[in-house]
Amino acid sequence: MAGTKTFTMIKPDATGAGHTGKIIDRIIGAGFSLKAMKLTQLTREDAESFYAVHRERPFFGELVEYMTSGPIVAAILEKDNAVEDFRTLIGATNPAEAAEGTIRKEFAESIAANAVHGSDSDENAAIEGAFFFSTRETV
Repeated sequence: MAGTKTFTMIKPDATGAGHTGKIIDRIIGAGFSLKAMKLTQLTREDAESFYAVHRERPFFGELVEYMTSGPIVAAILEKDNAVEDFRTLIGATNPAEAAEGTIRKEFAESIAANAVHGSDSDENAAIEGAFFFSTRETV
């Protein structure tokens, strides 16, 4: 059975371009409720830890640089079938391949600067959400 919570992060390209409010409006309009949300700046250590799964990939250094280049908005979202529905809402990683009406089609600059992160599984949603929020904050 699919879970009811997912994690998202509005990335530095989208916050820097002033799209945070529009993206949050789209998320709420799609039936998600915000259970926790905060504006923060990732340190190098935070970014390296959050993206540790990609440490051996050639783009890791660029990813860390990008994710520490400006503020992000981290959020826990709630809705039935949260992970799958949110992945549909945000669209493909490459905005050129994202479906019309998706967040990445409208707000992403490139594959690297793709506006938002969305958890890819219920398990990762729990891990990623716990990275930014305590259980008390998301109840």
